[in-house]
Amino acid sequence: MKQPAEVKMRNYNIANIPAPKQQRSFAEQAYDILEEMIVTLILPPGTTLTESELIEKTRLGRTPMREALQRLSDVGLIDIIPRQGTKVTEINVSDQLLLLEVRRELERLIATSAARRRTAEQSSLLSEMAVEMRRAATTDDYLLFLRVDRAFNQCVAESSANRYLVKAITPIHALARRFWYKYYRPYDLPIAAIGHAEIMEAIVAADPVAAGAASDKLLDYVVSFTRSASVGNEDSDSPAIAPATPASAHTTTI
Repeated sequence: MKQPAEVKMRNYNIANIPAPKQQRSFAEQAYDILEEMIVTLILPPGTTLTESELIEKTRLGRTPMREALQRLSDVGLIDIIPRQGTKVTEINVSDQLLLLEVRRELERLIATSAARRRTAEQSSLLSEMAVEMRRAATTDDYLLFLRVDRAFNQCVAESSANRYLVKAITPIHALARRFWYKYYRPYDLPIAAIGHAEIMEAIVAADPVAAGAASDKLLDYVVSFTRSASVGNEDSDSPAIAPATPASAHTTTI
């Protein structure tokens, strides 16, 4: 499967899932494109980013590009170093395990809050996303999984109706998607996709207890997955399944 270098997305717009909000700004589109390129290792750790080449590739302007780069820095996907340039951050297994301690508590609170507070529209969206997640599991479509996961993370956080939770979890999700993409094995995709679908389905059913339990179950798997990466893959420069459009080295410049 060829992975596109440029992906222009709208809120929750995954496959046939409707986009209830207005079209995203140019800065948001630039962020979407660059985040997916970093998460899927088209721009691998250590890549030096130049503003002019990013503008040329995305066909977006200087101002939205700068806003997108600042957001990427805020979530920890790039480092902006004065007078030295901008680079994609490295992936660190030990840091990921520390991050998971925070993520577990936030994810459980988000899932249980969403099950109590989600609107009818959000429930409909989550129901459709659950179907797409199960489709990704049965077809081994890792790019579909990543895109639905990104939309789910945003939708479920907003469904919690707690802006502080949204702000706290956003950078964690971006780093988690990239880590998973680098280290996942063929049998991991169905486990992760079904685990996400179970959370969505519990939220749709307005069952906070089931939503919290499904969240904990998924995080148990994620912790085990991360520890296995620490044992077997921490020094590897390639994902367990190489992307169809791999970058050649960690010193790539774009």
